[in-house]
Amino acid sequence: MSQAVPLATTPPDGTTGGVPDRSAVRIGTLIVGEGSPVAVIGGGDARWLSLRGHHGRRSAAEAVAEARAGWSGPLLVEPFSAEDLDAVAAGADGVLVGAAWMQDFQLVRAAARLGLPIVVQRGPAATLEEWLAIADYCVAEGNDQVVLCESGSRTHGSAGVLDMALMRAARERSGRPVLADLGGDATLAAAAVAAGADGLLLAPDAPAAAVSAAAEAATVLAALVRHEAPETVGRARDAIDRVDAALATLLERRAALAGTVQRLKPVGGFAGRDMDRERRLVAAMAHRAPRLGEVRLALVMNAVIEAGLHLAEEERGRP
Repeated sequence: MSQAVPLATTPPDGTTGGVPDRSAVRIGTLIVGEGSPVAVIGGGDARWLSLRGHHGRRSAAEAVAEARAGWSGPLLVEPFSAEDLDAVAAGADGVLVGAAWMQDFQLVRAAARLGLPIVVQRGPAATLEEWLAIADYCVAEGNDQVVLCESGSRTHGSAGVLDMALMRAARERSGRPVLADLGGDATLAAAAVAAGADGLLLAPDAPAAAVSAAAEAATVLAALVRHEAPETVGRARDAIDRVDAALATLLERRAALAGTVQRLKPVGGFAGRDMDRERRLVAAMAHRAPRLGEVRLALVMNAVIEAGLHLAEEERGRP
């Protein structure tokens, strides 16, 4: 059984100056929360298994052991009933309390007593207060390692619509990490990251395209909107890789737009460079990047602009 381990940034009692630090939760080797990258659960960062589909017909121990045998990384398990919890404790790194089970207080309390991190999905009709109250039940059992997961509300003709505003409010009110449950469709992955999701939950059988789209949002968009605080060289380099992925995406888009400008200008190429406009561009960028300043940014942007001009000339010469 994987034990809940306090984060390195907190004292042994799991507090910061006497105040519980709830901003990040460790699930196995995965940290979900403030200062960490956006996690993709059901993708490459962690996997999860639901025992609800078996309706108690299959041994929970067998199902968990099978999932564990095929995956050495962080594993979350959603129990069908309290009878599954021994198997969860033996093989999982965390417990997921499904939306339909959220207000099964006895199950929630029993799951919390395992001492594993616990993910609480919001029930489809649950209010913010009711959702946050479930975390309090876990705390009452001595478990403050709670992650909240927005799973959507039922509307006419729909199985569930994610409430991004409610998810953000839950994070602000509780100080706890939040996940967005995307199911098998990653269409809202970017919106969830922009709304402040600390992680994206995909269905265990989500198609590869959905996993890829969620990972792209967690990499590229998160690098633009999310502050990371890596504590090791390896994690710092991983964060740099995500920023570089965002840079590459933006540079490719910039090159395409610059090519459009070259086609529309009466005088294109290097002869048509507008140095006054470039100086204004660098000055405006310096307000967003004051540590780099205008002198360093001028060198960077000159290289970017020249690369774009070379590309435009090459493309102009192609059939």
